[in-house]
Amino acid sequence: MKKNYNLYDVPRIDTIQEMILQSAKKFGPKLALEDLNETPIKKLIFRELLEKILLFGSALKELGLKERTHVALIGENRTQWSLSYLTLMTFNYVVVPIDKNLTPNEIINIIHESDSEAIIFSGSYASLLAESKNSLKRLKKFICMDETHEDKEFHYMVDLINKAKPIKENELPYVNPNDLAEIIFTSGSLGRAKGVMLSQKNLASNLVSMVSMILINEKDRFLSVLPIHHTYECTCGMLCPMYCGASVHYARSLKTVVDDLQKVKATILLAVPLLYDKMFKRIIKGINEDKLKSVIVPPLVKLTNIFSLVGFNDFKKKIFHELHEKFGGAIRLFIAGGAAPDPLVAKGLREFGFNFVQGYGLTETAPILALNRLDAFKDDAAGLPLPGVEIIINNPDENGSGEIFAKGPNIMLGYYKNEKATNDAFENGWFKTGDIGFFDEDGFLHINGRKKNVIISKSGKNVFPEEIEDALNRSPYILESIVYGEEDAKQGEIISAEIVVDAEAFIELSETKKIQIDDDLINKIITDEVSKINKELASHKQIKKFYIREKEFEKTTTQKIKRYLLERKQ
Repeated sequence: MKKNYNLYDVPRIDTIQEMILQSAKKFGPKLALEDLNETPIKKLIFRELLEKILLFGSALKELGLKERTHVALIGENRTQWSLSYLTLMTFNYVVVPIDKNLTPNEIINIIHESDSEAIIFSGSYASLLAESKNSLKRLKKFICMDETHEDKEFHYMVDLINKAKPIKENELPYVNPNDLAEIIFTSGSLGRAKGVMLSQKNLASNLVSMVSMILINEKDRFLSVLPIHHTYECTCGMLCPMYCGASVHYARSLKTVVDDLQKVKATILLAVPLLYDKMFKRIIKGINEDKLKSVIVPPLVKLTNIFSLVGFNDFKKKIFHELHEKFGGAIRLFIAGGAAPDPLVAKGLREFGFNFVQGYGLTETAPILALNRLDAFKDDAAGLPLPGVEIIINNPDENGSGEIFAKGPNIMLGYYKNEKATNDAFENGWFKTGDIGFFDEDGFLHINGRKKNVIISKSGKNVFPEEIEDALNRSPYILESIVYGEEDAKQGEIISAEIVVDAEAFIELSETKKIQIDDDLINKIITDEVSKINKELASHKQIKKFYIREKEFEKTTTQKIKRYLLERKQ
């Protein structure tokens, strides 16, 4: 039986421009953005953020950039990136965020394909742009976040802001909520990247819906670690706190996440499942290596689970206080996105007193479609549909699984200059996600896997490789894996896997057991692990062959394996 959940009352907005003006008025003296690295514009309160936006936007107009001009944006997570993005939205430009980890060739190609006439960039890209300037005929204005002497025609962002004539709020351009506002070129985990076109209405509606499901307020402090060009981090990790009056603190690096959590006493962390997997493994390893903790922690977990059932939710935080202090002592919410987290990791972190929720969405949906709540969650589910978003299962099979279709104000306008791909992405007004899933009796959406990845077994049943990969990746000896269908001369299509072993686990085994690591040992242990996993799987899902791979798989910036590269190799 589906249950209706209360929604939080949040201010309505139609555009990002409206959100910025509203937040500056409401949260003026409160910290908005902060860099933990040294940068030219390191920290801004909400009032200063609006002042800088008005000045930078005025400077862009003085440079001759007309409304609706496409402006590329590339750089590390930092205050100036967010300031640039928000300025472009406020002044009715079209922003083209670019993945900073792409190859030089890919970066240049996106600048060209997006029809960008200006680019705002960090100093890391000054040399590349100086070298490529002559081939990018459309690109007229170059604005660097850092001082650079790479090219005399490059403008310095801080200088532009300092010299600009102030503009008043009532002089801002009108923003049509339904117009193209952003082109995000997808990371390409399924092949060639496509330019997703989003409007300010797409983004604003997603913010309103999301925050009506999960309470976020001006007391929250977000630590930003994921690539900011990606819609998950940009919408949920930057626009969302700006909307709610929370602060965003940009981490120094992925290696310093724990130290940075402590430094800012972050209350919310957005991350991909891989980061939470590593965190949880370290926690468990630390417990197992301490004789006393290995004995007392398991019963304490069981005891605190009982207390949680009767409403004593803070009891876990008090019992596992030492663990919470390692993460700054203020964490109230871990949010996972970009891929499905391991339910056992979610459950495990929650058993130590950390609230953990996951959501589901795509760049094309700005990005959230479904979200778990603090008061309504299932660790093996993507969540409940966002308010205002319709989700149906198209052509469900006998188990209720089928392709997930969605409708709502957050659905993209289409793919930039790609009418065929746009038409292929929609059916009778519904956006086709390409994901296979089902609804349970409580209305929670569950994801089986990608439609393109489904393997048809000899018995005609669908096999979702993601399910088997999750099982493999739980082994302490397996770092990551890809499962796929392989043609076998005798058996037809069989389930095969490529496996990357966890070097740390084997080193620890070697040191503990005083044995030598060699190919025979690795093959024996992985064979045993695969056999254990096969016993838990239905016969048509069992792994028949596996291959040990030396190098980790190439991944997107949200740590999804680029599966299509394996397909090309086969």
